[in-house]
Amino acid sequence: MSGIELFAQIARQGSLVAAGRQLGLSASAVGKGLARLEQRLGARLVHRSTRRLALTAEGQQYLARCLRILEEAEAAERELQQGLAAPSGRLKVGVPHESGLLTPHLADFMRRYPQVALDLDYSDRLVDVIGEGFDVVVRGGEPGDSRLAARRLGSYHMRLLASPGYLAEYGAPRTARDLRHHRCLHYRLPHSGKLLPWPLLDAEGEDASPPVSASCNTGEALIELAARGMGIVCLPDFSVRRELAAGALTQLDAPAVARSGNMHLLWPATPAMPPRLRAFIDHMAERVFA
Repeated sequence: MSGIELFAQIARQGSLVAAGRQLGLSASAVGKGLARLEQRLGARLVHRSTRRLALTAEGQQYLARCLRILEEAEAAERELQQGLAAPSGRLKVGVPHESGLLTPHLADFMRRYPQVALDLDYSDRLVDVIGEGFDVVVRGGEPGDSRLAARRLGSYHMRLLASPGYLAEYGAPRTARDLRHHRCLHYRLPHSGKLLPWPLLDAEGEDASPPVSASCNTGEALIELAARGMGIVCLPDFSVRRELAAGALTQLDAPAVARSGNMHLLWPATPAMPPRLRAFIDHMAERVFA
């Protein structure tokens, strides 16, 4: 109970007993609270009598300010409650540069929640979620930052792919060792510059490293190069759905690919979650890998 609220109630009710009744306090507690407030301010706010309380000139001046403060606080609460009624406001979202998997569901979210303004940042780099002010990001792999909360979207599998034209010209590899005679296109991690290893197993169960004919730091560019017959790529299955459906790329049955992974939504861990963020997380988690 703030001194402002207590004093305003005393002024409205005109007695300590009535003010206490409204506040759920005893008259003695109200009187002690008023005395502490006057002592802190260094001014007498109320003339006390046996029948009724009357405000001093200082009390009247202080009351006018108190009422304005309380009115502003009540208005702020009303605005917040109205905002909580329906998701609204700006939401900064970090998503992988590949858009075929996520963009249709982002569009559905925008139709469903027109009062939420999405600020979409497409990037393959490892963003600093908190430092760069993101509300939520979509990221492959396993969460490793204790400051972030996470929700799993679904799982994906790495695939070897090439265009029908490339396979007609160079043939299809049968084993990981066969890749030494092929053009291989690699993904370069934007945050480190290192090449993402291909999770291949040869006939003896050992890891194999294919040659590097080209490297790129965006999945979209790799897909375009592969679709134009420039070589073989190793990419997650969700990123090439359109190309596989259109016949621009063909999945290779061999050599064997060992790795799969999970995709998560990550956001700063806080006790209270804005309705727009909750709506976004639920919407994407229910649909992306459905």
